[in-house]
Amino acid sequence: MVSVEQTVNGLVLPVKAQPGARRNGVTGVHDGALKVAVSQAPEKGKATAAIINVLAESLGIKKNQIELLSGQTSTHKKFLIREIDLDDLTKRISELLTESDSA
Repeated sequence: MVSVEQTVNGLVLPVKAQPGARRNGVTGVHDGALKVAVSQAPEKGKATAAIINVLAESLGIKKNQIELLSGQTSTHKKFLIREIDLDDLTKRISELLTESDSA
């Protein structure tokens, strides 16, 4: 299960990044973090930008609702997700993981 943390500013979503993958997408859960694969190389923030795109598309939210909090140069990142409640985000993640399991 993904460990989403609620804060006064929004929800903190931990992500385990997999840059340089064959294709973009959510691939599962790793140590309480959502595992996101992107084809971009980890240079000059390109992989982080690609992760934001994947998260927005996969979770059905806007890119401007997602902000990198920590992990700019790490594979362990934390993103702030705004304008969505915890139950809704948890439900969307759960549905996403069910889809990736059956694919």
